[in-house]
Amino acid sequence: MPRSRSGSRAVLTGSVGAFRRHVSAAALFLCGHQAGEALVPVLVGVIIDEAITTGDPAALAFWLLVLGLDFAMLSFSYRWGARQAWLGDVRADQRLRLMVTARVLDPRGGAEVGRLPGALAAIATSDTKRVGMVNFVLPLGIASAAALVVATVSLLRISVPLGLLVLLGTPLLLVLVRLLGRPLERRSGPEQERAAHASGVAADLVTGVRVLKGIGAEPAAVRRYTGTSRDALTATLRATSAQAWYEGAVLAANGLFLALIALVGGRLATAGEISIGGLVAAVGLAQFLVEPLQIFGWVNGKFAQARASATRIAEVLAAAPAVRDGSRALPAHVPGALAVRDLHHGSLNGVEFDVSPGELVGVVASDPAAAVDLLACLGREVDAKGDVELDGVPLADYPPDTARATVLVAMHDAQLFAGTVAENVRADGRADRDLAPAMAAAQADQVADALPAGIDTPVSEQGRSLSGGQRQRLALARALAADAPVLVLHDPTTAVDPVTEARIASGLREVRRGRTTVVLTTSPALLAVTDRVVVLDDGVVTGAGTHTELLARDDYRALVLA
Repeated sequence: MPRSRSGSRAVLTGSVGAFRRHVSAAALFLCGHQAGEALVPVLVGVIIDEAITTGDPAALAFWLLVLGLDFAMLSFSYRWGARQAWLGDVRADQRLRLMVTARVLDPRGGAEVGRLPGALAAIATSDTKRVGMVNFVLPLGIASAAALVVATVSLLRISVPLGLLVLLGTPLLLVLVRLLGRPLERRSGPEQERAAHASGVAADLVTGVRVLKGIGAEPAAVRRYTGTSRDALTATLRATSAQAWYEGAVLAANGLFLALIALVGGRLATAGEISIGGLVAAVGLAQFLVEPLQIFGWVNGKFAQARASATRIAEVLAAAPAVRDGSRALPAHVPGALAVRDLHHGSLNGVEFDVSPGELVGVVASDPAAAVDLLACLGREVDAKGDVELDGVPLADYPPDTARATVLVAMHDAQLFAGTVAENVRADGRADRDLAPAMAAAQADQVADALPAGIDTPVSEQGRSLSGGQRQRLALARALAADAPVLVLHDPTTAVDPVTEARIASGLREVRRGRTTVVLTTSPALLAVTDRVVVLDDGVVTGAGTHTELLARDDYRALVLA
């Protein structure tokens, strides 16, 4: 808990400190606005005593001019103060979003552990907005304090008892407001957490909607989301109830305090201790004080919400990396020799095998989890016990992004993005890259030919406008077009028909000739074009040889011909 609090405090202070120029300017201008507002009832009281009561036209004209200048000053101050506060708000929000996004996209990973994508999206949007809002509310709080000072001094000049009442009563009221805000702070965290979880569940269900329909799991998915959404609604209602209770209590406390000020002022006027103008000014100041005191309550509520959001942001920013960062530079020439040495991770129990430069090797795993664990190690997603070496150098010695670009792992469920077909296949953005060989090898040229505008056809988010087979072929074409020194493919043909799969197998061998390629699959068509196949069973290598040689083994036949 102390660590969370310190992280939350660092996020809040950093958000304000980075844009202190805007915050300072906003506070200065808004102080001028609030001071001008506080002077309005004072000037009205002066006009009554110095001009209306005496019937002096010159004094009336003069004090009306002063009142007009006060209104001009407070109007100008508010316009520029609010502008600076708003700039501090939106720029702090943007800065925090960039920081969270940079941490999530950090090649070392780790920020996503234990968090659904929807939860991370909520942190990068609503939580950053709540913390950025501090730059808007802080100047308002400072300006309200300035208003209280001006009002207190004015009341002391009108009547010492009234001034002391405000001076001593205001700190007690602020302490009460702070205590009332604690339940709101406690409930803001769970509200955001459950809402983010519901958003993450919804995103996952939408992503897998085709699969859910295919296996008839829609009712279970609906029940899961309904339950999660109900929890989020309950948390939101609890937080909203706390907010309503808090604001009502603050308003009642302010009203009672102001009623006390008006009562004391009326008794002083009756006793003749203050003038009629002084009474009008005192009552006007009492009414004016409603706004700064309400702002104090509002500011405290926003700070309570911001602290809860800052804690969530701090946890993401402080998340431990999933893999260590290497510093070795990649050589100009990468032959692509791959060596797995005594690898232990998940279901892997000392896996060892070698892939020569330019070799096409298949890997058949009896347990799908073992294939996923091996992919995580080859893709530098985890720091496992043992080594994965590239040309004799541990892959962990290279920066994660360098390692992943050199040993490119293409998962079978790779996502497409909103854009054209060409933009999805040419993921690196290089317009001069020839896509034809990769498209042909993946049989993705047939997909493009069937679309209205060919490779310029727009693709919806996550490729939902395409069939599963079309998406898989375009994802494979993207992996082939990257032309990585080492390419690792995971079941790249599970969604295509046998004829297309045979053509892809032939095209894959041709387009990757001279480049190292590893295919984790049980597809006979793909394994038939490999140079060699490695068999994983019970987390260890239990055999290696050509596909034809291994077909003599009963266990191998059971895996690939089932």
